[in-house]
Amino acid sequence: MKLLFDQNISYRVVKLVKAGFPNSTHISSIGLANATDRSIWNTAKKEGFTIVTFDQDYLEFAALRGAPPKIILIRSGNMGTLAIAHLLDKYRPRIMEFMLDQTPEGMAVLELP
Repeated sequence: MKLLFDQNISYRVVKLVKAGFPNSTHISSIGLANATDRSIWNTAKKEGFTIVTFDQDYLEFAALRGAPPKIILIRSGNMGTLAIAHLLDKYRPRIMEFMLDQTPEGMAVLELP
């Protein structure tokens, strides 16, 4: 289960969620620190990542292009690194189900409170 954390989330969260979401990374770790949302989207699609973000711009990409990649949109506004890690851990079963659903009618976006 590979999460790709957007620039508005600290790279430090990767270490905190590694046990539950192995092979996850931050965009800065794969050379996308200053990349456009479209570049991040394309990389996530190519590499099999689910994007984790606060950025609602990805909703437009999902509406226009569908999945993959899938998007986890954190709706709580900007949260600290520990709070994000706790949120992802709390919703891990739901996130895993979301990420594994490859049916055509499956959701492209999972919104977390």
